[in-house]
Amino acid sequence: MFTIATWNINSVRLRAGLVERLLREEAPDILCLQECKSPVEKIPTEGFRALGYDHIVARGQKGYNGVAILSRLPVEDAGDRDYARLGHARHVAARLENGVVIHNFYIPAGGDIPDREVNEKFGQKLDFLTEMRDVFHEDRPARSIMVGDFNIAPREDDVWSHKQLLKVVSHTPIEVAHLSEAQDAGRWVDITRQDIPEGQLYSWWSYRNRDWDASDRGRRLDHIWATPDISNAGHGSRVLRPVRGWDSPSDHVPVFASFDL
Repeated sequence: MFTIATWNINSVRLRAGLVERLLREEAPDILCLQECKSPVEKIPTEGFRALGYDHIVARGQKGYNGVAILSRLPVEDAGDRDYARLGHARHVAARLENGVVIHNFYIPAGGDIPDREVNEKFGQKLDFLTEMRDVFHEDRPARSIMVGDFNIAPREDDVWSHKQLLKVVSHTPIEVAHLSEAQDAGRWVDITRQDIPEGQLYSWWSYRNRDWDASDRGRRLDHIWATPDISNAGHGSRVLRPVRGWDSPSDHVPVFASFDL
C-alpha cells in the first residue's frame, strides 16, 4: 500500500516549511505539488530529502506554474507534455517500480471572464483540456493515477453555491463539460468521490475571504483520479481542511488517497 497526496503549494520556496510540516505529520509516500513557482534547481530539496523524500521529479518555471513529485518510493522520470503548446511547466509524470504511472497536472486557472473571445486565458484552459481529451483517446492510459490542481469544481456539491457560481470560472458548464470529456476519454475514476460520494467537499478557499472557515465559500479544485484497472485499489480519501489555517498558508489544502498496489 502507498499513500499519495496532491497540493497546490503556491510557491514551494516561500512555503517549504509547510511542505516539510506536512511530510513530517502526515508522511505520504508520494506528494505531488503544483504552482511551485521555481526553477527546478532552486526547489529547496534538502529539507525534503532529510525527511526521506529522496526521489524528486519536477518541471520548473521562474515565478510561475511548476510541478513536482516528491517520493519516498523509487520513481523514474516518465516525461512531460506541453499541453496546448503554452510553454508552461504544467505536467510531469513519474513511474513507480510496480509500473504505475503518476501524472501531476496544473491545469490553467482561466482568468476571470468565462469567454474565450475576450479572455485569452480562458481559451487556453479549454484548449489544454481538449488536448488532454485527445491524448487520452489516442493512447488510453492504464495503471495510472492522475492528480493535481485541475482548477475546476465539476459537481454541484463541489462548490458552496452551484447557482451563484454557474457563471464563475472554475464551475461554468463549458469547463465542466471539457473536463468530463477528458475524464471519459481516459475512463478515469474520481477516487475522492468514489470514497466520499455525498456532501459538500472543498479543497480551496479564496484569500479574499477574511474568515474563510466561517464563510466556508470553498470549491473542490484538487483531484485524485485513477484508471479503472486500479481504481478499486483506491481508498482512504481525505481532504486536510485544517491546513488552510496554518500560518501563511496556500489557498489550497492537500488531498490524500491510498492505493493497495
